[in-house]
Amino acid sequence: VQLQASGGGLVQAGGSLRLSCAASGSIFSTYVMGWFRQVPGKEREFVARIRWSGGSTYYADSVKDRFTISRDNAKNMVYLQMNSLKPEDTAVYYCAAKDWNGRSALSSTVATSYDTWGQGTQVTVSS
Repeated sequence: VQLQASGGGLVQAGGSLRLSCAASGSIFSTYVMGWFRQVPGKEREFVARIRWSGGSTYYADSVKDRFTISRDNAKNMVYLQMNSLKPEDTAVYYCAAKDWNGRSALSSTVATSYDTWGQGTQVTVSS
């Protein structure tokens, strides 16, 4: 599986952006897709994740009720709709994927659990 993230940009506080992640290759029903973000000098931070089968979602507290992760199985796409953006949301955003089959001990909120990453897309929120 290869991932290609897009949709970043510059937006004013309170605005919205939608990030897209295009996945090429075979995505099995046991896959989990995630969004993470990173600012210079800090570790990669969990934002949201979605299970490819069933679509259950989970969010970081910092983005809950503002961000929505979704997927389009037919198009092999994952999206992150970001509303009510804040300056502290400024970061490079990465999409990630992992086949969770037989790996229930892994945490889907930890970056090191994922083995496939997109190239990152910059989101800048001005105050």
